[in-house]
Amino acid sequence: MANSFDSKLELSKVPHEPGVYRYFDEHDEVIYVGKAKDLRNRVGSYFVKSNQHDRKTKRLVSQIRRLEFTIVPTEWDALLLENQLIKRFQPRFNILLRDDKTYPFICITFERFPRVITTRRVDRKVGTYYGPFANLRAMYALLDMFRALYTIRSCHLNLSEENVASGKYKVCLEFHIGNCKGPCEARVAEEDYNAEIEQVHHILKGNLSLPQGYFKKKMLEAAERMAFEEAHQWKGKLELLDNFQNKATVVSPRVGDVDVLTIVSDEEAAYLNYMKVTNGYVVATQTFDIKKKLDESDEELLAMLLVEMRATYGGESKELISNIKPNLELKMEVTIPQIGDKKKLLDMSMKNVMYFRHEKAERKALENTANASRKDRVLIKLKTDLQLKALPRHIECFDNSNIQGTNPVAAMVCFKEGRPSKKDYRHFTIKTVVGANDFASMKEVVGRRYSRVLTEGDALPDLIVIDGGKGQLSSSCEALKELGLYGQVPIIGIAKRLEEIYFPEDTLPLYIDKKSESLKLIQQIRDEAHRFAITYHRDKRSRTSLVSELENVEGIGKKTAAKLLKHFRSLRAIRESTPEQLAEVVGQDRALKVKKYFETMAGE
Repeated sequence: MANSFDSKLELSKVPHEPGVYRYFDEHDEVIYVGKAKDLRNRVGSYFVKSNQHDRKTKRLVSQIRRLEFTIVPTEWDALLLENQLIKRFQPRFNILLRDDKTYPFICITFERFPRVITTRRVDRKVGTYYGPFANLRAMYALLDMFRALYTIRSCHLNLSEENVASGKYKVCLEFHIGNCKGPCEARVAEEDYNAEIEQVHHILKGNLSLPQGYFKKKMLEAAERMAFEEAHQWKGKLELLDNFQNKATVVSPRVGDVDVLTIVSDEEAAYLNYMKVTNGYVVATQTFDIKKKLDESDEELLAMLLVEMRATYGGESKELISNIKPNLELKMEVTIPQIGDKKKLLDMSMKNVMYFRHEKAERKALENTANASRKDRVLIKLKTDLQLKALPRHIECFDNSNIQGTNPVAAMVCFKEGRPSKKDYRHFTIKTVVGANDFASMKEVVGRRYSRVLTEGDALPDLIVIDGGKGQLSSSCEALKELGLYGQVPIIGIAKRLEEIYFPEDTLPLYIDKKSESLKLIQQIRDEAHRFAITYHRDKRSRTSLVSELENVEGIGKKTAAKLLKHFRSLRAIRESTPEQLAEVVGQDRALKVKKYFETMAGE
C-alpha cells in the first residue's frame, strides 16, 4: 500500500509551539509518540532529507498515515505527557518505559495500628509506599532492623475500635515472645504505637536524625528514673540504628536532596544508573539498560528516563546530578560537578553504570561463546585430531545399503556447522554396478556426487567421510582422482568394528579417544548416513515387492505396475479403486484384469 500521508499538507497545520505528536499507521494504531520544543520543526525533520535517516527511522516514516499533536505550555510538560502516552499506547517504535522485572516495595498501611509489609503491587489507597528495592538484600536488612527496633504487629486482623473493644481477638505468640505489644487487646495505646510507625517513616525517607533523637531521649528518661535495664535496651536500639547509619551509603549531609542519573550508550542500547539521595543518604539506587528503537540520543533518553525514575521512586528534589545535560529545559537544576561531594556522587553512579555495561557485555560474549563455541569447540577438536588445514564446517558422509545383494542404494548426508543440513541430503540408486559390490558402488556414488557439484558450481565440502574401511576409502579416492579433486578435499574412512579412522595412502589407522567430542560427531554423521540409506533401501525394496505383486496380473508388466503404483501410491489404494479409476491410468481392458485379480485373491 502506497504512503497516502501528505507531509506538506499536514505540516502546514502544525504550529511552532512546544507539545507532543503522535504518528498512526494504516490500522490507525499509534506507532510513535514524540515530544518537541517546536512541533513543526521536529515533525518536519522526519520528512525533510529523509534519505539521511537511519534504517529504523526510514521504516517508521514509511508507515505513517496520520498525525495528531497536543500543544502544552512548556517542554517539561511535553516530556511528562510523552511519558504518559508511551505507557498508555506502548507504540512499537518507542522505547517502552517499563522493566521486565517487578521490584518490591515496602508499604506502611493506612490501617488502625498500621503494618509494615512488602509487596510488588502498588495501590496508593492501601498505604504509603517506599521503593522499589532493586537490591532485595538491602530491603530485608531494613525489615530485620525494624523488627529489632520496634514492636509492630505482623497479623492481618481488622483492629477497628469496635472489634478491639468487643474483645473479638486474643494476643498470639508474637506478644508472648515480645515481638508485639498486643494492640488486638488494647494493651498498647494507639498514640504510642503510631510514634514507632512514625520512626519507620523517617528511616525509609532517609532521615535518621529524628529516630536517633527519639531513642536518645528515651534512654536518658529511663536513666533519670533509675530504670537502668530499660535504659540499656534503648541504648541497644540507638547503637543498632547508628550501626545501620555507618553501613548506609552516606555522601554528605551538605549534599541534601538530589537525584543522580548517569548514562552511557552504544548503537544498540543505553545503560543508566539512578540514585535518589535524601539528606545526603543514598536511599534508592537502580542500574538498568534499555534497547534503542530509533537513533535516540543520550540527551533524549536521559530526560525520558529521569521522568520515569522520579515517578517510580517518588523523587522531588530540585537538583539533578548527571554526566550530560538534557537538551531541554527541566524544572530542576542540572549539575555536572567537577569537585567535592557531588563529584563523588557522580563518580559513584558512573562507576555503577560502567560496571553494569561491562558485565552485560561480558555476559553477552559468554552466551555467544557458549552457543558458538559449543559447535566450534567440537569442530576445532576435529580439525586438530584429523590434522585438517581448515575447520570442517561442511562435512559430507556416504554409506551403501543392500540386503543379500538386492536393490543396492547409497546415501549422502550433509552436516554444516556441526548440525544436520537435511535439505542437502541425497539418495543414489546404483546404476553401473551389478550385484553387491560395496567398493564399486562407493566409487560410483562419490563420482556422481562431485561430478554434479563441479558441473553446477556448488561448494565442495571441507571433509568427506566414507562409511567403511580401507577398501571403500580407496574406491572413493579413485573417483576423486578421475575428477581431478584428489588432494583438494580431505577424505577419511571410518571402520565400524573398532571405530578406526583411515586416511588415504596410510596403512595404519587413527584411534581417537572414545570419549572425544570429535569422534562422537563423526559417529553421529556416520549413523545418520546409515539411517538415511537404510530408509531408502526399505522404501525401494517395498516398492519392488509391490511391483512384483502386480506383475502376477495377466497383461501387467513392470512398466505398467510402476505406473499404477506411481499414481495410486499403494497396493491397497489400487485394490480399492473402481474399474473406471483404474481405466484412466492403464485402459479399460487392463483395469478389468486388475480388478478381477484382486477380487479372486480376496475370495481365496
